[in-house]
Amino acid sequence: MTDTTSSANPGSDEQRRTSVTKRGGGAPASRGRTTIADGVVEKIAGLAARDVAGVHAMGSGLSRTFGAVRDRVPGGGGSKANATRGVKAEVGEVQTALDLEIVVDYGVSIADVAGDVRENVIAAVERMTGLEVVEVNIAVSDVKLPDEEDEEPESRLQ
Repeated sequence: MTDTTSSANPGSDEQRRTSVTKRGGGAPASRGRTTIADGVVEKIAGLAARDVAGVHAMGSGLSRTFGAVRDRVPGGGGSKANATRGVKAEVGEVQTALDLEIVVDYGVSIADVAGDVRENVIAAVERMTGLEVVEVNIAVSDVKLPDEEDEEPESRLQ
C-alpha cells in the first residue's frame, strides 16, 4: 500500500490527504466463484413448501413410506431425507428449476395451495441463494383425508 501526505502550508493546521493504492481488481465480493449444490436448494425449497398452510406432506406415498423406514434406522440420514423429500432441483450458475411433489389437506383449494407454495419457494430460494428461479413445477400426488391415519406414525421417543 502507498500512503501520500501533502500539505499546502507547512507548519499550519492543513488537511492531510491520504491516498491508498489497492491491490487486486474489483470489489472483494466479485473475486472468486460461489457454487451452490442441488441439495442446498432442495432443502431450502422443501422447508419453504412445508411452511405453506394446506401442505400435509412432501413426496409420493412410496417415498414417504421409505422415508419413515429410513428415519427409524440409526444413521439412515433421516433429517436430510425429510428436508429434501419430494423436491428435485436442477441448479445452474445463475438459475435453478424445481420440481415438487406434495400431498394437500382435504378441503383446501389445490390451485391456491400450489400458488402459495410456488411464491414461498421462489422467495426463499432467491433470497437465500441469489439464484433466479425460472420454474417451480408442482405435482399433487395425494389428498390427506381427515379420517386417514398418517403413514408416518410419531416416534415414541421424545
